[in-house]
Amino acid sequence: MVSLDELQFDSNGLIPAVIQEEGTNKVLMLAYMNRESLKLSMDKRLTCFYSRSRHQLWLKGETSGHFQHIHSIRTDCDHDALLISVTKDGPACHTGSDSCFFNPIMIEEDREAAFSMQDLYALIEGRKKEKKEGSYTSYLFEKGLDKILKKIGEESTEVVIAGKAEDRGETVYEIADLVYHVLVLMVEMGIKPGEIMEELESRHVIDHKVKQEKMTGKPEGETASRKG
Repeated sequence: MVSLDELQFDSNGLIPAVIQEEGTNKVLMLAYMNRESLKLSMDKRLTCFYSRSRHQLWLKGETSGHFQHIHSIRTDCDHDALLISVTKDGPACHTGSDSCFFNPIMIEEDREAAFSMQDLYALIEGRKKEKKEGSYTSYLFEKGLDKILKKIGEESTEVVIAGKAEDRGETVYEIADLVYHVLVLMVEMGIKPGEIMEELESRHVIDHKVKQEKMTGKPEGETASRKG
């Protein structure tokens, strides 16, 4: 464990702190701490920063209610920066955005979809927390879990029909509908996108299925007792 005395604060007594969401590892914001605000953060297990413009401490969420609950605090190899993992009670940015880092300068084409997916999740999450009149998403949350599950069942069937017809455009459309409703379910159950990615990464799905077929001599779904 690194002690506070080992940290390298700058000439103004400050150290940059990158705030990261627990579970998704999404970068939420960058702020600065001095020794006092860091100690308060550790004691309260809530992020507390030092404002360079106001020259005073500020507890994140003190006025907005958007507190950040600390899971861990790490420092880098030079001990001159902090990485803080948190669970947040609301948007991290004063603009109302889920993260302060929402202005793209350069994004690879294959990563742009992932960026938009995170934004969609955040938007859906916002509709659950603050219902909006006329919003279909808010309507789903008002109707509850059974309604959301019913819609996922319906959209799954539509994907199958479109795929069977080999209609590429319609399949894309229906998959988008299905993904949207699955995201609604995830928000309803408090499941973060990062949890799904971690589960997929841990499975090695293709290798598992091939291995299973080699071991049983039958495609997945067939039982050993089945007779031809």
